Amino acid sequence: IVEGHATTFDEEYPLYSYDDFNGYRTTIVEKIDRHAFDETDMRDVIFLYDHAGRVMARNRNNTLNVSPDNTGLFIRANLSGSDLGPGLYSDIQKGFVDRMSMQFTVGAHQLTEERDDENKTIKVIRTITRISKLYDVSAVGIPANDGTDISARSAADGVIQELEAERLLKAEKDKRAKALKLSIDLSLER
Repeated sequence: IVEGHATTFDEEYPLYSYDDFNGYRTTIVEKIDRHAFDETDMRDVIFLYDHAGRVMARNRNNTLNVSPDNTGLFIRANLSGSDLGPGLYSDIQKGFVDRMSMQFTVGAHQLTEERDDENKTIKVIRTITRISKLYDVSAVGIPANDGTDISARSAADGVIQELEAERLLKAEKDKRAKALKLSIDLSLER
């Protein structure tokens, strides 16, 4: 099992820079709005390495889950069904691959410009406000958005965490039930 974020929300990341004829240094940055995935077609998303090669997981066969969370676009992929999956899992586990990327179609965006004439710099910010279609999420060696992440864990980790969460929830419910019973017993004694 690998988990991570294929993008982050509301964080700028540089796409490229260039010097123009007027001596200005222009930097193009991009950021993804936290509501960009509200209407995205994610019916058939695949998991790849570097956006190429064999499919290692896919949401249509339930080996890939993709959903926005508070940080960005969260993914969980089971790589055990693919011939190449265990090798990529090992590379992620050892820290050789620790970032992600995604391929998508932009549905809508906004451009803003920040100009600093004193320092002769221009920053153009492209904010993606709507993503129409998500094609793939990929573990990558060199990401566009360095704020992304991916990590490996064993399938048992999730089971253990879920069991512990259930145990803590049950203990809390039992504690509340005992307190309520004690409160009722005390009021009946009065």
